[in-house]
Amino acid sequence: MERSSGILLPLFSLPSPYGIGTMGLAAYDFADLLHAAGQRYWQMLPLGPTSYGDSPYQSFSSYAGNPYLIDLDLLIEDGLLTEQEVRDRNWGEDPRHVDYGKLYENRLDMLKKAADRGCKRDAEAVAAFTEKNASWLPDYALFMALKRHFGMKPWQEWPDEAVRLHEPAALARYRELLREDVELFTYIQFLFFRQWTALKSYINSLGMGIIGDLPIYVAMDSADVWAERSMFRLDSRGVPTEVAGVPPDYFSKDGQLWGNPLYRWHYLRLHGYGFWMDRLRAMAQLYDSVRIDHFIGFANYYSVKAGEKTARNGKWVIGPGKAFFAAVKKKVPELKVVAEDLGAVNDRVRNLLAFCGYPGMKVLQFAYDGGGGDNSHQPQLYQPNCAAYTGTHDNDTSLGWWRACSDQTRRNLREALGEVDDSTVVWRMIKAVFDSRANIAMAPMQDFLGLDSAARMNTPGTVGEKNWRYRALSSDFSAELAARMRALCEESGRV
Repeated sequence: MERSSGILLPLFSLPSPYGIGTMGLAAYDFADLLHAAGQRYWQMLPLGPTSYGDSPYQSFSSYAGNPYLIDLDLLIEDGLLTEQEVRDRNWGEDPRHVDYGKLYENRLDMLKKAADRGCKRDAEAVAAFTEKNASWLPDYALFMALKRHFGMKPWQEWPDEAVRLHEPAALARYRELLREDVELFTYIQFLFFRQWTALKSYINSLGMGIIGDLPIYVAMDSADVWAERSMFRLDSRGVPTEVAGVPPDYFSKDGQLWGNPLYRWHYLRLHGYGFWMDRLRAMAQLYDSVRIDHFIGFANYYSVKAGEKTARNGKWVIGPGKAFFAAVKKKVPELKVVAEDLGAVNDRVRNLLAFCGYPGMKVLQFAYDGGGGDNSHQPQLYQPNCAAYTGTHDNDTSLGWWRACSDQTRRNLREALGEVDDSTVVWRMIKAVFDSRANIAMAPMQDFLGLDSAARMNTPGTVGEKNWRYRALSSDFSAELAARMRALCEESGRV
């Protein structure tokens, strides 16, 4: 990637009157703002349908789009909904935060109204869409229909063992029994990808690209695991024997127990990594570049015995390594990658990243906590082939970080960047990243807006009401801010 810059902001964080950011007018307006600001990339978080905890990294599917992100105004324009129907619902009282409870109560019912009017009208287009996505869509639509049928319980708790074990006869029986819901969830995906294709085309027409995000693991309660159990470390009942996480680190003294099932990498290798190649091809079509989350897990991954309460007692296991990425380069050559190589980086990780040639990540908030002058997150040490950030979705905002950091860290940062205070530190941090040698300079939108910890996106290792809820207001995005951002890009040679 050539010298350029971008902004990290999830779609769900955009303004809208319907409780969550969508692929509607606000997304097009934000793309215009980034273009005016001289940015090359809009980086987003995963777009999949979210499950318990509302995390975009725990999705019901590796392929499907989140129904919450479908724009209702566009459906009104398309004749699938009426203004009265949409405005009669309570989408939440706080425009600064997503109210997932209100979305859960109201959004599916609204989309069913759209499907009732559109399924027959769009039958030919939906059939073509279904055929194009035959590798995942039928299983996903049936999976969601079954979840509704069984009270939204995880698939391991479904009372019918035959369908729980994905037996063909049971699948056929339930596909007919739940035909209306299967058609509903199919049509919802048709709507999502129609809106996404239009938005991506517009962003690309401005000369900008989208950096997407691919979680390394898939959720246990997902259509992926239900339909492809042989790919994962599960027992005969479909229960995980080992789960994913990371050991105690910067974010958590007990580590992070993610709970995702681990892959059977030997089995995957014997089958040409087919499951992964399909995922990566889908991501290459969905985005212009892909940030692969937890890249270190391909070099060595952390395994925790199922049933453990924390991640303290896990063990490191050698991952698929170079053989896997050799297959990626051969079978998915169009894939452009940013490798999230943060965490327990060792020589195995560094050697794998060098073999792949992907840009790794640097985070300025990690630069001044100690470790002397050889801390690779310090801007003067960045190599061109990297993507440098002030912080990520897992960090506090830079202002929040500054206010909470130790006196020593503050002294270290001032020594490196000059005298700063609450009013100047964030912009100085952004400028340090943008002035660096990193080919890609990125910052969360919250940092450009100078927001404090109230705008933090996520606190790793926690599940609660504060995560994944931050939203911007339309008034946050001004021509003056765009001009200041563009001036920074021009000064740092990134326009």
